Amino acid sequence: LQREAAHYFGYVYFRQVKDSSMKRGYFQKSLVLVSRLPYVNLFQSLLQLIAPEYFDKLEPCLEAVCNEIDQWPPPAPGQTLNLPGMGVVIQGLVRIPSRVDKPGSSPVKQFNQENLLPAPLVLPSIHELDLFRCFQPVLIHIQMLWELMLLGEPIVIMAPSPTVSSEMVLALTSCLAPLRYCCDYRPYFTIHDSEFKEYTTRTQAPPNIVVGVTNPFFIKTLQHWPHILRVGELRMSGDLPKQVKVKKLAKLKTLDTKPGIYTSYKTFLHKDKTLIKRLLKGIQRKRPSEVQSALLRRHLLELTQSFIIPLEHYIASLMPLQRAITPWKNPPQIRPFRQEDFMKTLEHAGPQLTCVLKGDWLGLYRRFFRSPNFDGCLMAMGREVQKEMSLKKTVLSPQNIVAWMKDKSEVEIVDLVLKLREKLVRARCQHLPVKEETLQRVGLYIETIISSLPEDLQAVLHHH
Repeated sequence: LQREAAHYFGYVYFRQVKDSSMKRGYFQKSLVLVSRLPYVNLFQSLLQLIAPEYFDKLEPCLEAVCNEIDQWPPPAPGQTLNLPGMGVVIQGLVRIPSRVDKPGSSPVKQFNQENLLPAPLVLPSIHELDLFRCFQPVLIHIQMLWELMLLGEPIVIMAPSPTVSSEMVLALTSCLAPLRYCCDYRPYFTIHDSEFKEYTTRTQAPPNIVVGVTNPFFIKTLQHWPHILRVGELRMSGDLPKQVKVKKLAKLKTLDTKPGIYTSYKTFLHKDKTLIKRLLKGIQRKRPSEVQSALLRRHLLELTQSFIIPLEHYIASLMPLQRAITPWKNPPQIRPFRQEDFMKTLEHAGPQLTCVLKGDWLGLYRRFFRSPNFDGCLMAMGREVQKEMSLKKTVLSPQNIVAWMKDKSEVEIVDLVLKLREKLVRARCQHLPVKEETLQRVGLYIETIISSLPEDLQAVLHHH
């Protein structure tokens, strides 16, 4: 959930009040919190506490808050924290997300409130947006948006405010979970950004990026982009907002262009009408927004999993045979990914096994192979396979090790001991994602090997 160190996220609290000292004047000021972490709910909630006090008391208040934040423990994946700030403890689920978390599955836990400051602020999630509220105007096009994000297509979000543009961009980038969105995205882009000329030029194709903008000027300068989503204010009401229509890009001409999706893209898969009906019924029954969001997130998760599971199975089949993996040799190479070989597997082990949606799955895969997301997906899955191979390489049975030692020289056996010890030290010092049980088993293997050696060598290795 953390982007490259070169990128930062800015969280803003904007205040505008009538200034009595000026005719028709307003006092406008913003407080901005900058972080490398995309924890939207946490930092926006923190700003809601800090900003009103800051505007009244100015620097002394900000200094006190910064001192409190300096005492916060460093974020650790899977860890739950109580974070004091402005006389309130932000608690509940201030749980730092882990890569093994399932989207929307983190339960709100009960915490011991002893030694806590009064009025704890409970956050059900520190990073997940209200997906249903963001996607309400485009519910009937959710399938199209998911495909555009999967394929890494250039998309412009034109919104009435930075908040709306930012939330829509972040909601879109999160809808591919657990697949990582590997293209760039700018929740709020302005004419002052350094890439302005690059994005508005018509001499080259737009980059693979999702851009959120608010300036009507962009309607004219970004007309050559293939997919433009114009949205209004995001409001949560009892009735379903009017659904935006898909329109031709040629109609995107005037600055007062109506909300809609301006694109010529044709989806590979059919719409899930069952999901739409279920969400509409939820609105009629006044189902809570968090429940609606959970339904929507679950649908997108299952859709993405149906798409990537065949890829995972095929990449796993490229692994070398178990008997080729030994602890005393370098891991054998994974066989190369061949697109046509993969496509042949889809007839019997494709997405149709886990997903009811019909359509041109083969066409979607072929288009996906040309997108930056495929390269990122392949690299991520390759790393997982390498980790699994490394684990299998280390976790062999004592019987196999004893059998291997029968025809090996003492030099080769000592070399194996040193290699296993090096792996053990590296796993512990670098906190590699290896179970403690596995580490203990490797330690026992080392002892088994040493005990088979002459006493003088045993003494040297134990001392070493």
